[in-house]
Amino acid sequence: MVAGKRMGWPRWLIGIVIGSWVLRILIAWLLPPGFDEAYYFLYTQHWDWSYFDHPVMVALTTALGPWLTGYISPLTIRLGALVLYGVSTGLLYLSARRLFDATVAMWTVAIASLCPLFIFSFGLLAAPDNALILWWSAAAYVATVEFFPKDQSYRPTAKLVLIGLLLGLACLSKYHGFILGLSVVGFCLTSVRHRRALLSPWTGVALLVFFLTLLPLIYWNIQHNWLSFGFHLSTRFDNDTSRLQFNVLNMVGVWLVGIAYLFPSLGFPLWWVSGRSLWQSPKGGLRQRFVLWLGLPIAAGFTLLGGVTHIYPAWPAPGLWSLSLLLASAMTAWSLRTIRRWLVGSALVMAALLLFALGHVVLGTLQRPGGVLPLIAPEVDPTTTMIDVVQLRRLLQDGELGDAIATTDFLVTNEFWLSGYVDMAISPMTSAPVMAFTQDPRGHAIWFTPADWAGTSGLFLTIADYDQSQIRATYVPYFEKFDLLKSVATQRAGGTTETFYIYDVGELRQPYEYPY
Repeated sequence: MVAGKRMGWPRWLIGIVIGSWVLRILIAWLLPPGFDEAYYFLYTQHWDWSYFDHPVMVALTTALGPWLTGYISPLTIRLGALVLYGVSTGLLYLSARRLFDATVAMWTVAIASLCPLFIFSFGLLAAPDNALILWWSAAAYVATVEFFPKDQSYRPTAKLVLIGLLLGLACLSKYHGFILGLSVVGFCLTSVRHRRALLSPWTGVALLVFFLTLLPLIYWNIQHNWLSFGFHLSTRFDNDTSRLQFNVLNMVGVWLVGIAYLFPSLGFPLWWVSGRSLWQSPKGGLRQRFVLWLGLPIAAGFTLLGGVTHIYPAWPAPGLWSLSLLLASAMTAWSLRTIRRWLVGSALVMAALLLFALGHVVLGTLQRPGGVLPLIAPEVDPTTTMIDVVQLRRLLQDGELGDAIATTDFLVTNEFWLSGYVDMAISPMTSAPVMAFTQDPRGHAIWFTPADWAGTSGLFLTIADYDQSQIRATYVPYFEKFDLLKSVATQRAGGTTETFYIYDVGELRQPYEYPY
């Protein structure tokens, strides 16, 4: 295939894109929510300008599905992710077409449709990254239009103000947005023709709009002693600060895990092309350098941070999303036959693996006993940590237990994330709040003042993962009583995946003290 030559979309590629959408919808429907998703659902029950862990956007994207459907389920809380990913992919396509050509843009969509890291982080699970990648892609596209006008001569325009707004919205999604802003500045500093943008009056207006956009985040943090910034900048790494040391093996491990999440047949080429572009950047084109500035600080920065402390695979993902343009550009020099074999082969293997994993999570195909291949006992199966909230709802609605939940003043759990699962399960039954009495309360410390609930009656819910005698010893002093009301168990393939204990605790007698 000749570089730069425009071509139509092959049928097999259209099949990959459509198949990716169908697979994402299927997974979103069947996969039980993760504990992060359950916790983000609590955001939608406690509206605020911002939140302890993240800015406000994740509450809006998670709430979209329940707002539209009036129903709470794994699929509805993920509806925002499914919809926004289509828009984000479209913006990425437009950026690639503007920077390179329509063929590069086409291959960019193929990569976005295949990489599991992108699909799960941005386009499937309810997460702050859903909105982040939308505003990230929008800011990148507007910056592309601004910095690379068709007449090839650059003059700063009012689009800089729009970039400021979009960067602010990215920061209201996740704090990665600040790094993207610095990356745009870095590009302008290193490009002679674009330095004038930094001195433009439009940049001054853009900065004003940027900070105005951040007012909800700033206002919330002022009201709460900068808790969110403190959590991300210091508290999250408290366990490491006394022995902060770079470990090359840990960094390589993080890099390899990231490649596994990208899928090796895509991850290795993506990093290879990015590294080659960086090596050639002094002699390379300005457009490649622009893409490197958009992606490399996040992708390489968090990978290097993995040599110091634990990081999550989603942290470098926005940078890799931008760097995918470089891989798509490199693909234009390959034969169509090679690309077809590579992408179709990768798609088939990934689809098979994901469907096999989904089958086990939903049906227990590997569960012992009850599975088709009985290999893993539920007690040691990590997939059982994802709680089937729809099944739990049916169990909690049954008989006297449902009546007790419908009439209680509040519910309490012993973990911040467990409260999310419980709230998802009981929301159709009652509007009673679900608190968490724990020394890692996250948002619960902001949403609730336990003293306000003194004298009101509640229920305590926990799971079999915790020693129930220890639970009683820890929490009995706070309540009037601690009587087991009922235990219920979720099932999969005829085996118990989780047991829930519901206690009637009567009145709250002693307020629980949160650490912040």
